[in-house]
Amino acid sequence: MASRVALLLLLAVICIGFAAAEVPADCCLSVTDKPFPRSKVESYIVQEAGLGCDISATVIITKSGRRLCTPHPSLSRWVKTLIAHMQKTKGAQQ
Repeated sequence: MASRVALLLLLAVICIGFAAAEVPADCCLSVTDKPFPRSKVESYIVQEAGLGCDISATVIITKSGRRLCTPHPSLSRWVKTLIAHMQKTKGAQQ
């Protein structure tokens, strides 16, 4: 009887550990390599694989609030150019 209680407690501790683990909910699972106008871009976030997400990607946030998953800047020239433009524009506004 005592071993059953101990086993149930151990199982409960393991389940709570999995439930409390930090799993990002906003990870890109796939990307699209279709360029779009710079004028629609508000900001971006670079997602690195192994830091809570499975793939490296760039999350582009549009002015309307949509989040679009595009390739990592190291894998796509247009994304790298877009980020450079955003950094240059943000620097000029400050």
